[in-house]
Parts: sequence; C-alpha cells; structure tokens
Amino acid sequence: MQLFYNPHIKETTENFTFDKEESKHIIKVLRKKDSDILYVTNGLGFLFKTEITLASDSKCAVKILSFEKAIPSKFRLHLAVAPTKMNDRYEWFLEKAIEIGVQEITPIICDHSERKIINNDRFDKIVLAAMKQSNQMFLPKLNPAITFKEFINIVNDNVKLIAHCEETDKKTLKSILKPNQNLTIMIGPEGDFSQKEIALALAYKFIPITLGKTRLRTETAAIVACHSVVFINEL
Repeated sequence: MQLFYNPHIKETTENFTFDKEESKHIIKVLRKKDSDILYVTNGLGFLFKTEITLASDSKCAVKILSFEKAIPSKFRLHLAVAPTKMNDRYEWFLEKAIEIGVQEITPIICDHSERKIINNDRFDKIVLAAMKQSNQMFLPKLNPAITFKEFINIVNDNVKLIAHCEETDKKTLKSILKPNQNLTIMIGPEGDFSQKEIALALAYKFIPITLGKTRLRTETAAIVACHSVVFINEL
C-alpha cells in the first residue's frame, strides 16, 4: 500500500484536493489517473480509501469511499536526543526511529553539543516521509529543540531514563522495560552528557541506564533504545 497524507481530512469529509506539490507527484511521477484508488491518512490514526475524481497535476481531487481507524499503541516512547555534529546522522536517526515506532522526539541541546541549530523544516519532512513509507496512521510528534535544563523540567512520564557513558552505577535498559509503559529516554551528544547534567537528571528522578557493553554513537544508541522499547511491546 502506498500512503498519502492530508492533515485536514476527517470522518465527515467527502471530497478534498491535494496541494500542488502532492498533486504533481501523484499525477506526473506516479502516473495516477481518474478512478484510481489512493490511500490517505491524516496522521491522527485514520486511513481513508479515496478515488481520484480529477487527475490534475495542479489540483488532484478525490472523493472518500470509506475509512477506518487504527488502534493506538498501548505504550508511548519519547526520545530526547542531542543533535549530532554531522547532520545526516541525525536525519538517519529520525527516519529509522519513525519507521520502528517512536511517538515523540525532542532534540536537546547539551553542554557538550557541537551542533546547536537544526533545520526544523527539513526534519519535519523527514518525519512525514518516514511515516508514509512505513504505512503508519499516526504522525509522530517532533518538538522544537530546547536545552537540557528546559527539557528535564517539562518531562512528566513515570519512567524517565538517561543513557550515559560515565562509570557509575547504572541499570540495563532490559531490566527496566515493561510492556505498556509511557517513558522518556535521553541520549546525549558525541561528547556524552556532562557530569553536571547527569547529576541534575538524577535529582529530577531520571534513572541512569546502559544500552550495552559497547560504546555507541548518539544515533545508534537512540535506535537501540527505540527498538528495545518497541520489541518489548510486541511480545
């Protein structure tokens, strides 16, 4: 199934028109024509079966034939990951985490962060493309980048974890994970979290964890954490 996206449609919508960019892709690239069937989601869990009524590359119009709603996940994973020095590594993480099943991502700027500015528009496009590619009905939430201190003050999940490389007492992620949890996992930059940040996180009741015996890159650690949570919830 090839999935398209329109955030404005809902259960009561009968007809709608794609924007010019999406219309051009549908008609010129995919070579769709009148009466062809398209599957569309609004990112809120709905899957709409539609039929093309006007195959125009400037305004492709469709009518809705039927719709169904996906069942939301019984868990919620929020990954707070520091931007990487090489931007393409973070973009790779975004794409793969969305495909695996993360629900929310926040870029966090840390003491050792070498990259402090991100391209929100580009990241949004990557998240949307990954959702469509992996045939998901819920659009994950990508938050604006904020500082480490700002972030730990707003997290309210019952399970709050921080993965770092300091030689201190840490639990394994495996020992903490249970199905149907709402949890936040923080992953630091290439230079790891600072000792000050780790101490502050512990003061805010974050649990220090290890993701294994090897030292992982930021984006690899985030993917390992994401897959572990999703895997536990699929058992």
